[in-house]
Amino acid sequence: MAFGEATKLAASSGATLHLYSREPAARPRAVVQINHGLAEHAARYGRFADALAGHGIATVAHDHRGHGRTTAPDAPARTFSTTGDGAAKVVADVLAVHDHLAERWPGVPVILFGHSMGGLIALNALFSASHRVAGAAIWNANFSAGLLGRIGQGLLAWERFRLGSDVPSRIVPKLTFQAWAKQVPQARTPFDWLSRDPAEVDAYVADPFCGWDASVSMWQDVFRMIFSGADDTNLAHIRRDLPISIVGGEKDPATDGGKATEQLARRMRAAGFSNLTSRVYAGTRHESLNEVNRGQVTADFVAWVERVVG
Repeated sequence: MAFGEATKLAASSGATLHLYSREPAARPRAVVQINHGLAEHAARYGRFADALAGHGIATVAHDHRGHGRTTAPDAPARTFSTTGDGAAKVVADVLAVHDHLAERWPGVPVILFGHSMGGLIALNALFSASHRVAGAAIWNANFSAGLLGRIGQGLLAWERFRLGSDVPSRIVPKLTFQAWAKQVPQARTPFDWLSRDPAEVDAYVADPFCGWDASVSMWQDVFRMIFSGADDTNLAHIRRDLPISIVGGEKDPATDGGKATEQLARRMRAAGFSNLTSRVYAGTRHESLNEVNRGQVTADFVAWVERVVG
């Protein structure tokens, strides 16, 4: 599902970012900058963008490095970067898009939105840019890897030594996507853990830009962002009054049934964040915006944005 007219943006990281956008008829009240998840792409957020436009809110989303139609000399498909600094370059790309928004709509407040891996990216971007945004939505993201995550990093280091960094990981998909699939009773496809809506799952399965296995180096970069976000000292770089929305799903295997999102909310409240809202939606799996209750989820998000921007 494409939305708007796709444009290209040259980032200082060397990437040519593929951007999608939707804007209301009048000057927008706010702009939502979307960061998509792992093994998907920005064009999947068209329905969400249409809904926001109906409330006077513009949307811009880009394909991350190694995803969709974004290109970079050091980022072949399924890899953030071949030079070992992929996580930093992904965040740099997010900030390049933010600069683009500031030029396109000067003075319009920006909400940084991230789903799943996009939530990891958004939180890491806030460490240097919280003063530049009006609010942040960290949805369906897991920063609670703990000991299992450290084991995963060790396995990735072994794979990199044995196989190389830019080949698909053979081990981590078994611990993530494949393990999550097994937690859905009577699953129809390997991706039923994403949503209870069969049409949405089928669209994901049929999409050539979705569902692929990430490279060893991409998984290493993902784990770097997880553990960076899990470090409470990094939260000190985010302004404490920033409006933050944290969302999870009760039946989402990727966040331990929403427990990981609740843990993030508790950590941030304990760190003194004074304008934080959190919710775990009952029965909801991983992709909140593609779930059977997406109408309620979207309406709640719009109401939160309206409170943020007045």
